Amino acid sequence: MSTPRRSPLPGVHRIARALAITAAATGVLGAAVAGTAEAAPEPPSRKDVKAQVDQLYDEAEQASEKFNAAQEAQQRLQAETNRLLDEVATGQDGLNRLRGELGAVAAAEYRSGGLDPTVQLMLSSDPAGYLNRARSLDQAAARQADTLHELVDRQRGLDQRRAETAAKLTELDRVRQSLTASKREVQQRLAKAQKLLDSLGAAERARLTAQDAEEAESRATRGTDRLDLGNQPASSDRAAAALAAAVAKVGSPYVYGSTGPRTFDCSGLMYWSWRQAGVSLPRTSQEQAHAGQRISLAEARPGDLVIFYKDAHHVGMYAGGGVVVHAPYPGAKVRYESVSAMPVSGVVRV
Repeated sequence: MSTPRRSPLPGVHRIARALAITAAATGVLGAAVAGTAEAAPEPPSRKDVKAQVDQLYDEAEQASEKFNAAQEAQQRLQAETNRLLDEVATGQDGLNRLRGELGAVAAAEYRSGGLDPTVQLMLSSDPAGYLNRARSLDQAAARQADTLHELVDRQRGLDQRRAETAAKLTELDRVRQSLTASKREVQQRLAKAQKLLDSLGAAERARLTAQDAEEAESRATRGTDRLDLGNQPASSDRAAAALAAAVAKVGSPYVYGSTGPRTFDCSGLMYWSWRQAGVSLPRTSQEQAHAGQRISLAEARPGDLVIFYKDAHHVGMYAGGGVVVHAPYPGAKVRYESVSAMPVSGVVRV
């Protein structure tokens, strides 16, 4: 006997339908929220951006010093190449002149028939006159031999100059390629840094710049409200003049590859400042690290160069009181900084 099917309670179908619709809507909403979260990740914090930008600026400065070195080498090689090319041109003119002289002598011999001197004497109607001319011819032949030796020597020297010129041109091409690569590397690092900074927005960027300047000032003043450089004298009158020139540029913008007078990179500031004191320093921080007497940091006096980092890619000038004046990196200006803010690799007294 079959059991009669019990009818569902009134409203059950409506409730079930409502629950199903609600569940479906909730699922769609949840997926949409998840998708939105993935599409809009949380923006990087100012601290994270600063750390990454500092790293990129450091890498850019390393590339910038490579760029400076390549630019310096290019100028030197170009000057040497131009000198060699001038020597080759002058040498070729000299060779052409000597060849002309020898050619004239050879033509004269041809016109005389190239007879043996004894036969010419026998056929001569004026033997005494012929002998006088023969002595002159002997002297001319000796001069001709000297000219021939000179021609050979000059040709050898000219060939050597041409080989040197070719080598210089090859080296110059390699340096130009290095210059281009270093410039591209600097630009790439700076572009990445700028992209990171742009992710913060104008207000955050301004706060980051202000914070960086305040922290540098705090390090230089040891947290006080004034800068104390002490009263230690400079190592020389020229060092004092160089320091005065550098200090006068506090507030000037950093621009890579620049040696002033309005913008500077780190080694460019040292190069320009010492030029004002009548001293020509090498262009790069790595070369400046060998531009004078190496001393310890404890012996540093105002005007001395302080070389930073193991690869010597940054340099500042000791101002006294444990403080240097330097051009820090793009976006910052020439300023005072505690000497302990970066690892010191050496101090140089010019």
